[in-house]
Amino acid sequence: MKKFALATIVLTLALPGVSVFAQQKMDDMKGMDMKGMDMKGMDMKNKPAADMPVASEHTTHMAKGVVKKVDAKSGMVTVAHGPVKSMNWPAMTMAFKVKDKALLDKFGAGKEVEFEFAKDGKSYVVESVK
Repeated sequence: MKKFALATIVLTLALPGVSVFAQQKMDDMKGMDMKGMDMKGMDMKNKPAADMPVASEHTTHMAKGVVKKVDAKSGMVTVAHGPVKSMNWPAMTMAFKVKDKALLDKFGAGKEVEFEFAKDGKSYVVESVK
């Protein structure tokens, strides 16, 4: 009975702290453009980049990430990238088209890359890779 009472007291005292922490995390997301994003775990690996929020036409953006998949036939590369501040995007995994299929040689599954991409029509296209 003492253990149950102690656990109840600990939980009662911890709940307000958890609530404050959760609110702080939500406050960190203010201003994030969430239009078109799959909120189920933020895993975008099966979503084409065309479904992502739109920035101004032909503005380039930089991202760093790890290559998950290269599809030479379709000219697509899937990258688990970090946050993209210029787009207000959180870290996620998504597929990009490549501007030139020769860029695919710079991608390889598991490889860390830094790449520049831009909006092209309804897609986001990798323009250069480091």
